[in-house]
Amino acid sequence: MEKSNVSAVLRKYTMPIALVLVLIFFSWRTGGAIILPQNINNLLSQNAYVFVLAVGMLLCILTGGNIDLAVGSVVCFAGAIGATILDKNVNFWVAVLVMLIIGTLVGVWQGFWIAYVNVPPFIATLAGMYAFRGLSNVVLQGLAVSIDNKDFLNFFGGGADCYVPDIFNGGSINMLCMLVGIIGVVVYVISFMVSRANIKKRGYETKPLSAVVLWVTYKLASYKGIPTSLIWILIVVFIFGYITSKTRIGRYLYAVGGNKKAAQLSGINVKNVYFFAYVCMGLMSGLAGILTIARATQSQPTFGTGYEMDAIGACFIGGASAYGGIGTVPGAIVGALLMGVINQGMSIMGMNANWQKVVKGAVLLVAIIFDVVSKKEKK
Repeated sequence: MEKSNVSAVLRKYTMPIALVLVLIFFSWRTGGAIILPQNINNLLSQNAYVFVLAVGMLLCILTGGNIDLAVGSVVCFAGAIGATILDKNVNFWVAVLVMLIIGTLVGVWQGFWIAYVNVPPFIATLAGMYAFRGLSNVVLQGLAVSIDNKDFLNFFGGGADCYVPDIFNGGSINMLCMLVGIIGVVVYVISFMVSRANIKKRGYETKPLSAVVLWVTYKLASYKGIPTSLIWILIVVFIFGYITSKTRIGRYLYAVGGNKKAAQLSGINVKNVYFFAYVCMGLMSGLAGILTIARATQSQPTFGTGYEMDAIGACFIGGASAYGGIGTVPGAIVGALLMGVINQGMSIMGMNANWQKVVKGAVLLVAIIFDVVSKKEKK
């Protein structure tokens, strides 16, 4: 591979390479504990809300570096109402539907003020952060509400049986999980070959991802298999990955973030694009609320605190530009994984929680500096 191609690959895969290096570092520091099957499973399950919120936050950031500060409070609010409904022994699908509707309505509310009244996103969502946190306390009356609906917990990743059962009874290795991983890699490679005529020239793009998928699949198969929370994450990633890369509204998101005035002159309804981004963010907040209370098997007034920072950090660390118009769903997922690995690695090492925040802040700052410096070099 030529030197120019090598540098291009390094620029394109900076964050995935960083993720691998960080994982290797913590594997060394923890004596390999961080890559034990159970810890890999916990990494995915505990950070399910980050993956979901990061995808929604990416849409907001693409429109011009805008963010949503209210997502943590909305997660808590939706979860509070959902837990209250479940506590009354109502069918859990009713509670799920209500939580998704609440999140979506919040997105409609905030999107209206931002898109059609021109309230700055920072101010509109800051108001939402305070308001929905207060409403969460009103709903819960300052108390925790436990959830004992086993179907709900298992379906969304919080129950004892929150894993896809192995229909092949593979013993210590979950054969269904391995089969799903292998099929996923085969489908990915075939689709890549169909879409890229120059597969031989750019074959390096399939090998790293395929290897990572198979490795993670093996780790999950060695524990209990596929956690149900992972299924919801994959659904979100596939849907929004398709929207951002294959649809008109997806192209509009990048166009508005890249140059708002040019987008307006080309006939794009910028207001509708903003509105779409924040409605999707609200929907993802509702889903994150479901995953959060399922994982914790309860709802508390403090849930969701700092979630907005985790989502924003995941996007920027994953390559989204602070100026908008640049970023991908896979990049946001890599950013969320990197933050999750850092959190889990420091926790296993017994590092003080305050120092953990310092490290996360430093990683985010480095990602932003990298973005700013890259833009200056291009200019």
